Amino acid sequence: MKTTSLKNIPGRLPVILIAILTTACVPITPRLDAQFGSSVAIARTQQTANPEPSRKDPVQGIDGQAGDAALDNYRESFVNPRPALSGGVVNVGSGRAGSGGGGGSGMGMGR
Repeated sequence: MKTTSLKNIPGRLPVILIAILTTACVPITPRLDAQFGSSVAIARTQQTANPEPSRKDPVQGIDGQAGDAALDNYRESFVNPRPALSGGVVNVGSGRAGSGGGGGSGMGMGR
């Protein structure tokens, strides 16, 4: 039976390195690269509400005065926020994270 000695490895090392380096240059995903960016283009097309607004009816919505009033109310809510409602909070449990509720004794403690 033929065995490989350690003396032959340095002679084969350049061949092994060339084989490894040339496989690194091969494109791994040729099918994916051919369709790169198509999903973004499809999503952009699907999310466009009205692609030709000048040729068709305009997008329907609320009138200008109502929209202006809604925007003013929204901005005002940050300048003068409403006070928080009191009495609506119900605390349940002992307050410890993961305690599972009640105030029982721990594992094996207090027996």
